[in-house]
Amino acid sequence: MSYRIMLVPVGFGVGLTSVALGLLHACQQKGIKAGHFKPISQPARNVLKHPKNGETEPLEFSHAIPLADVEEKIADGLHDVVLEEIVANFNAYSEGDEVMIIEGLIPTTRQPYAGRINHDVAQALGADIVLVANPQNDDIAQFEDRLEVSADTYGGIKNKRLIGCILNKVNSPDQDEHGLLPRESEIDPKKDLHAFINLSLFNNRYFDLLGLVPWQIDMVAPRVIDICHYLDAKVINEGDMQHRRIRSVTFCARSVDNLVSHLIPGRLIVTPGDRTDIIIATCLSALNGTKVGALLLTNGFEPNSEVLSLCRQALDNGLPILSVPWDTWQTSRHLMNFNPEVPKDDGQRHDRVKQYVADHLNVDWLKHLSDKASQVNPLSPPAFRHQLTELARNANKLIILPEGTDVRTIKAAAICAKRKIARCQLLGNLDEISRIADQQGIELPPGLMITDPDTIRENYVAPLLELRKHKGLTEVVAREELKDNVVLATMMLQLGQVDGLVSGAVNTTANTIRPALQLIKTAPGSSLVSSIFFMLLPDQVLVYGDCAINPEPNAQQLADIAIQSADSAAQFGITPKVAMISYSTGTSGHGADVEKVAEATRLAQEKRPDLVIDGPLQYDAAIMENVARKKAPGSPVAGKATVFIFPDLNTGNTTYKAVQRSADLVSIGPMLQGMNKPVNDLSRGALVDDIVYTIALTAIQVK
Repeated sequence: MSYRIMLVPVGFGVGLTSVALGLLHACQQKGIKAGHFKPISQPARNVLKHPKNGETEPLEFSHAIPLADVEEKIADGLHDVVLEEIVANFNAYSEGDEVMIIEGLIPTTRQPYAGRINHDVAQALGADIVLVANPQNDDIAQFEDRLEVSADTYGGIKNKRLIGCILNKVNSPDQDEHGLLPRESEIDPKKDLHAFINLSLFNNRYFDLLGLVPWQIDMVAPRVIDICHYLDAKVINEGDMQHRRIRSVTFCARSVDNLVSHLIPGRLIVTPGDRTDIIIATCLSALNGTKVGALLLTNGFEPNSEVLSLCRQALDNGLPILSVPWDTWQTSRHLMNFNPEVPKDDGQRHDRVKQYVADHLNVDWLKHLSDKASQVNPLSPPAFRHQLTELARNANKLIILPEGTDVRTIKAAAICAKRKIARCQLLGNLDEISRIADQQGIELPPGLMITDPDTIRENYVAPLLELRKHKGLTEVVAREELKDNVVLATMMLQLGQVDGLVSGAVNTTANTIRPALQLIKTAPGSSLVSSIFFMLLPDQVLVYGDCAINPEPNAQQLADIAIQSADSAAQFGITPKVAMISYSTGTSGHGADVEKVAEATRLAQEKRPDLVIDGPLQYDAAIMENVARKKAPGSPVAGKATVFIFPDLNTGNTTYKAVQRSADLVSIGPMLQGMNKPVNDLSRGALVDDIVYTIALTAIQVK
């Protein structure tokens, strides 16, 4: 039987679904098998005039009873029937879950009875209740009174089933003349977060503060396309509307010289469509590097072809331009009524919100949930990513990033510094990096180190000459090589001035690895450098090696790769059960390739009898229990392998990409093994999150 928690809102606008998803994510990070259950579905509220286009689609809950059906049955006196149906749906849906998070009904002007239904549902499901509240404009005393009155609906704060409260969107700003999303500098700082922690309400032995989530602009920032759909706006220029986010809104009817200070990254500029001067000024600002969110033209006026021609370069650079038929006043009213719910197709924002809420939940409470969970499942992707960041935080290492002017690298370094995943040092000109950060709306945290390579290159000429004198390196060539920031960063790592290196977002794999092999060399006891990928399957994480470095390893090298990969898996919390992959299982096939894998298995077992290694195994026999029972009965690895060692680079690289792309999985890597000091490569198509997790991997690798 699962442990049940029902989240019930204290009023509307508390971000109930965000809190539910954040709690679900936190449970998964702890290795708890958790589910999210919504008994009753409410219609989304982002509907203006065009429900089909303008409605923000909610998350799908096939088990949820439509609210209209609930109202009809309750009106007919079938209240108990509704509860029985909810219980039946819950029992069918929650099978196998250790913790179930139940999302209550949100009270609105049309559903003022939500509290009573939530109480009855919680009672019917035997769930503990957690209130979710937003202080809004209340002072501390007013908020405490409101919270206590709300608690009375569920038996009061002395009720053992009412276990506490999560405060969400604390210090959210009031709407002002800038619209639904004000500037961060305009957030009302009057409420002291510690005052909420010290509420007398939480002195009760049963009622605790289970989470305090401050308001943050990035958690509510919609995409331009969401605003477009909500307004059913005409698209004059699509630009980058799928990805640009709106963090503030300004309504412009002012002169151009008074407009300039309002042109900032992420801002929606709303202006009459016949204000050609404002349109051109906004486009010029975009060309100058300011990533304005979008331009919204009112009154149904549209710029003529000559104006669009003047603005063509800005439009081609991604500036979205929309048009609506209403005047500015009507448009502002519509925008002020926009509810920044997270659309189900906005995966990036879903992930941000889940992690942000999870990071602000009470650690002791989450540990208590862990104690209630009867069993721990295989390491899930959320648990793995959480473990990466926690291990990296504890390591507290300094990672050098030679591609310091790459925007993705700057964002990743800022995230790592802000979340204390690792201390990061960017190589690049301070003014250039600051300019890129300003244009992209990136806040550079105080702990982020930026070093101009031109000011330090000379310091490494003599050490480089000393390291490479046996190769006949001259002073002229040494200075030339040090113009490459990767070589410079590698020298800093070799001399112990930094703890690890991450590169490859701009440079090729060869450019990243060659200096490391020349200057860092392999670790004592390692005969080669190899690589692994962490493959994040839906319910567990697997390790694939070697998929990036060694084209045709011999049996001895393959054995070393298996041992390195097993040790890496264990280092990251994955119990290593190593499958040596071949086209044949056991002795069912013959040939040089199979014999190489068989010999590599024997050598690895001899070197490391403490490891669980078996092979040759076909991939299906290694991963599928039903196939393993037929092809490799009695194998300690078949059907439950966690580490897969491929016989050559062609097989490994092809397999990892086929699995990744066909199953739409996230893969983290390649992580290099066997280096004397950690150096890791990135794909040139790496996303910001890929770089963040690679930095974390690198920090953990430091001995």
